[in-house]
Amino acid sequence: MNIDIVWARDELTNFLNLTNLRPTGPLVSTTRKANYGTDSQIVASAQVVEQILDRVLPRWRTEVPDDRNKTVNRWCQHHEAAQRADAVLLRDAEVRERLGDDAPQLSAAAMHRWVWDGARSLWGSGHFREAVTAAARKVNAETQNKVARRDVSETALFQSVFSKDAAKPGQPRLRLMADDGSDTFRSVHRGAMSFAEGCFAGIRNPNSHEDGLPELPEHEALEQLAAFSVLARWVDSAVLDAS
Repeated sequence: MNIDIVWARDELTNFLNLTNLRPTGPLVSTTRKANYGTDSQIVASAQVVEQILDRVLPRWRTEVPDDRNKTVNRWCQHHEAAQRADAVLLRDAEVRERLGDDAPQLSAAAMHRWVWDGARSLWGSGHFREAVTAAARKVNAETQNKVARRDVSETALFQSVFSKDAAKPGQPRLRLMADDGSDTFRSVHRGAMSFAEGCFAGIRNPNSHEDGLPELPEHEALEQLAAFSVLARWVDSAVLDAS
């Protein structure tokens, strides 16, 4: 797991200590109880802990019960999620070793920021197909911003920006390498153009335009996000040629 486990567990432990419950009066009851930490301490800790939970347990907001938040304490869901995440972090390496699966892991949060910023909220609620579509829209919008164009989008946009032709007024290019007249230059930009077309024609369009499609399995959605992350990094790192 690509995370500082010692640091993350320390943050979770601190949060758990702050959100542990204590009676508020002399009588033991099942009504709402107070936390050991103050509201300000818990809120400050939660800002970090929620990000840890999003990485370790991406669906914690929907999979961890929140019914006790209203009857016992507002932080019950967070508290249980932190307990679960701590167990995952503690035993992750052991479990993978025991199960014989030590392959590299791909994290959506480690993808290009455009992709994860676009997908984050929908991904957290388990709407994986919509999350991929949102990521595609974000990559398209950021590309339009970089080249200052609103007249074209998606496939037509990438056909233009990755064109091997020289830039024209109102039609800037994105260069992944200097134009040295080589086959490599032509190949790189032809490949980027084709890859972008595949992302939008083969992933974004079916996800957006086909009604009644079943929800994507998480691992397939992750693969699709990875494709848009590759495209986003190319766009973000490319040199703008507006001459």
